[in-house]
Amino acid sequence: MTGTPYLTLAEIETLAVAAHAGQTDKAGRPYAEHLRAVAEGVRARGGDERQIAAAWLHDAVEDAALSAEWLADAALPPEVKDMVRALTKRPGEDLEGYTRRILATPGALLVKEADLAHNADPARLAVLDPPTRDRLRAKYARVQGLLGLVPPN
Repeated sequence: MTGTPYLTLAEIETLAVAAHAGQTDKAGRPYAEHLRAVAEGVRARGGDERQIAAAWLHDAVEDAALSAEWLADAALPPEVKDMVRALTKRPGEDLEGYTRRILATPGALLVKEADLAHNADPARLAVLDPPTRDRLRAKYARVQGLLGLVPPN
């Protein structure tokens, strides 16, 4: 994304952290920690700059940190916008439709794989109450299965 009229990765990171300021994950940790972990997970899996950018923004529209209108007008490559849209679960949408969209969007599967890996991290799940932990573990395993990813042991 260097040398283009697009936001840099550093600008996207700053924007995403600011957009999610005050939000926490299910364990009460600052949401930016999750975004950073997903971006690093994408990088570690060999993702490119556009996938890393999408990782930083993957929950922004779904969590109402940024609007769909903002995304449409943002100085981002079309591929980043497409991945973010694909990764945004829509109200009332079933998991099958959601995962089909991810699979149909170039680059999105790697971002979702990194997202699921961080969400399903046993250390993160361990701090949750048992019913929440069990519900989320089952949900993440189901999504991994629908995406053709091997759930963690």
